Amino acid sequence: MILEALNYAATWPLTSAAHRPFIRSSVNLWARANRCRTAWAEHERQTKAAILKAAEQCRQRRTVVVLGSGLLRDVPITELSRLFDTVVLVDLVHLASVRGWLKLKGLKNIRLIERDLSGLDALLAGEVLEPLAFLRQVPYLDLVVSANLLSQIGIGVARRLGGQSEDGDRVRQAIAAHVEGLAQVPAATCLVTDVSYAVIDRGGLRHETVDLMHGVDLGTPSARWDWPVIPFGEESRDYQIVHHVITR
Repeated sequence: MILEALNYAATWPLTSAAHRPFIRSSVNLWARANRCRTAWAEHERQTKAAILKAAEQCRQRRTVVVLGSGLLRDVPITELSRLFDTVVLVDLVHLASVRGWLKLKGLKNIRLIERDLSGLDALLAGEVLEPLAFLRQVPYLDLVVSANLLSQIGIGVARRLGGQSEDGDRVRQAIAAHVEGLAQVPAATCLVTDVSYAVIDRGGLRHETVDLMHGVDLGTPSARWDWPVIPFGEESRDYQIVHHVITR
């Protein structure tokens, strides 16, 4: 708890006022990732491999943008820094622990951008939903990575809307807008996301399965794997929550 409190306090002055309410969830994720490092290791390895494969296939390697850079545990940041002239990391919050790690590594070509990628404000205002339109302003863009972000957009939108009857449609719109935004980017793209999860007991019985994409079709994946986000013992000795991840 002491480390979490220190990370929170150090991140507060580095974060814009609009995004400070999200520091707590980022710190909680950081703490869980540390506790579950063994269970998450294979997912992080496969995510890094998918991103690196996309990067190495780029003919030009000037600028790469990583959407949902988060804790950087699943982003091959050192390799991207070596391969590209500029690496842009975009997320709601960049924790002090992440900033400190980047500084310690001496990665000089990294740029951090705070941004809400959900598009919820535009959705509620009845405006055209283009949450990734800002990418058109990024010069020499050769690769865009969406790193385990898409399901979190859906979860975040649903949470902020607070359970209104029309929430399902709005969540689907937010997810679809991200997918469409990636399709319109004049650069290579790499999408890695968990698309569903299942609650599984020690006998292997599935008690609940949830579609995190809310019916949005992502097309044919190039790879897929399971990620035990909540392994046995994290919340209960009797069940785990396993997310199914795809990349394309």
